[in-house]
Amino acid sequence: MDGVSSAEIQLHLDKLDEKWTKQYSNFDYVCCIAGGKWFLKAAIYHENDMVTGCHYCPGKNLTELGFDYAYSKALLLIFNFIVHSDHKASVFFRTTTPDYFENGELFSGGTCNRSVPFKEGEVDMRDVDTIMHNIELEELDKATSLGSGKGVSLKLLDMTRLSLLRPDGHPGPYRQFQPFAEDKNANGQNDWLHWCLTGPIDSWNDLNLMIEKIVNGGKYR
Repeated sequence: MDGVSSAEIQLHLDKLDEKWTKQYSNFDYVCCIAGGKWFLKAAIYHENDMVTGCHYCPGKNLTELGFDYAYSKALLLIFNFIVHSDHKASVFFRTTTPDYFENGELFSGGTCNRSVPFKEGEVDMRDVDTIMHNIELEELDKATSLGSGKGVSLKLLDMTRLSLLRPDGHPGPYRQFQPFAEDKNANGQNDWLHWCLTGPIDSWNDLNLMIEKIVNGGKYR
């Protein structure tokens, strides 16, 4: 509710969702988009059908393992599935995109209403984004080393620093249609998670095209 979990998520860290694993062999190109921000929610962690710990679960008498533990486990599970699959698709993993809340957080009135890009050196990543980014690089490096010589094409699309400079690409207060129609001073929830302007997305697509051509032995100009 309003950006705050109303109940703990029951997250099984050793089980992949069959909704996508069953479809994996149908695609020659697969883009995995980092979902690290969802691991910040309160959650109970399960492994081998047993509760092993949690993230932010006061009063539950469970070991606090932290979101970083779960994110590492999840990425390891996904990448191992890709590396050991008989289907050798070209897989691209897009790293996390940072948040831009100022003057508060998602649940405490934070804003994301900048209308121009940051200049280089004007902003830096927050601790949580740095942690997620490092986990992604570490787990992908393990997977590519493991998949070496097995015909696996697992490529990195590191969009994190690039996306950091584009706070203007988010909906900001316009998460809802015409939020100020009835009250010009309304305090609607700001949205930094989704992207609404074409600039940042165009840059991602350009990099996707470049890597696809490289993978296929072509040239990109």
